[in-house]
Amino acid sequence: MTPVHFSFSSAFILGLMGLAFNRMHLLSALLCLEGMMLSLFIALALWALQFESTGFSTAPVLLLAFSACEASAGLSLLVATARTHGTDHLQSLNLLQC
Repeated sequence: MTPVHFSFSSAFILGLMGLAFNRMHLLSALLCLEGMMLSLFIALALWALQFESTGFSTAPVLLLAFSACEASAGLSLLVATARTHGTDHLQSLNLLQC
């Protein structure tokens, strides 16, 4: 495994571990998801450059577009949660309450 592949794999794994182990705030979970998407974007862009094909060049742009949609949906959920519950702690969220 090359050092470039190792660095992007470790960045993705660190984001995944942060998402799994740091369950205090909704904002920290969203930041871990964004870190994972950024490492996937850079790895996919380097993969497309490595093959030197125009067919693979649209995949990083599509991933970036989906990442932007995911970020906007996450931030809107964060604002809605902060307005209704007064905090973004994940322990205060109860899915059974309306």
